[in-house]
Amino acid sequence: MNDWEGVLPLWKEAGLTSHDCVARARRLLKQRRIGHTGTLDPDVSGVLPLCLGRATRIVEYLQELPKTYEAALRIGYATDTEDAGGSVTERADKVTLSEDEIRNAVLSFVGTIEQIPPMYSAVKVEGKRLYELAREGHTVERKPRTVTVYDIDVQEVRLEAPYPSVSFRVTCSKGTYIRTLCADIGRSLGYPAVMASLVRTGSGSIRKEQCITLAEAERLLSTDSLESRLVPIDAALAHMPAGEVSDNAVRYALQGRTLFDSAVRMEGVLPLERAGLVRLFGRRPETGTRTFIGIYKREDEQGTYIPEKLFI
Repeated sequence: MNDWEGVLPLWKEAGLTSHDCVARARRLLKQRRIGHTGTLDPDVSGVLPLCLGRATRIVEYLQELPKTYEAALRIGYATDTEDAGGSVTERADKVTLSEDEIRNAVLSFVGTIEQIPPMYSAVKVEGKRLYELAREGHTVERKPRTVTVYDIDVQEVRLEAPYPSVSFRVTCSKGTYIRTLCADIGRSLGYPAVMASLVRTGSGSIRKEQCITLAEAERLLSTDSLESRLVPIDAALAHMPAGEVSDNAVRYALQGRTLFDSAVRMEGVLPLERAGLVRLFGRRPETGTRTFIGIYKREDEQGTYIPEKLFI
């Protein structure tokens, strides 16, 4: 296969940057057109979908999808990086908390919250990355960002001295810093806290169970089996409603023309819920096979489907 196309559900191993993963995949697949869908810190392992070939055109949609993490929080000390790998900046003599107090504090962060990005992050201030300023010994004012924590499942609370710990699973919006979430949870309890560990177990519809490492990808490539592990472009966009273009209108869709309501049958979506981006499919005139045409934007008032990105 000369040009790989689809989403490679990669499991990023700790010690690699997201850029490292893209560079290695390019060398392995002998293909330049590869992009990732959401940066992971080097010491964090987890789901890092790589878009190959024309799938790079959907990076912007996949980046916006919720992420799921499994994290551990330790209460009793803080670091300059907000995780266990940083230099300790504050330490409590003793932590006196009950399991109920800790659970309630963690769950209180479900919903729309504001976070101040950590100094050790890739956020830019006046053209410079915050982590670059932090390494130079500078601390600058950062504006709060609004993020959404959709769900938190507290899995275990351990009260052993000197530092109680909490393991939890969290699903959140793009741009949420789990390190900062951990520090803020501790602050709400009146104690310093750090993120002790973090693993990303889901990115959009891509789950941990689907993923392969770069080493596994290389082995599959050697046996011509890699293609079977790729997620097709339309499947990676499963969060978008799907519709079928009538046979009479397919030729207009193939020409990139605007379609009308009468030409599209939405699948499982009520008419009043059809505004926004949708995936449209149709049958090729020459073969009759169902194929993914592209991403369309439905305009409610006009009752039209305007092409955003075509893949046929």
